[in-house]
Amino acid sequence: MAEWRWEYDPTAEHVIGGIDDLAFIARVEETADELVRAAAAQYLEGTLFQGASPKLGEEIISGGMFIHQVVPRQQCVYILQVTMVPY
Repeated sequence: MAEWRWEYDPTAEHVIGGIDDLAFIARVEETADELVRAAAAQYLEGTLFQGASPKLGEEIISGGMFIHQVVPRQQCVYILQVTMVPY
């Protein structure tokens, strides 16, 4: 069985390109790891999931936020948009 994972969609350059705050990017990626663990626990047989994918999610983190989509059949959390709050 495939492992759950997260990815930037469509690419990291598209989603986080131009953000040079590595600590902020690390917070995004740590939160993405948490979302993957939660999705794996919620959708134990993700590849066999028959319902509609969950709605887009929004995570508020220190320094900004990001929007994600959980797709159980692909066992993936896609990070779609990252917004950093300028200081």
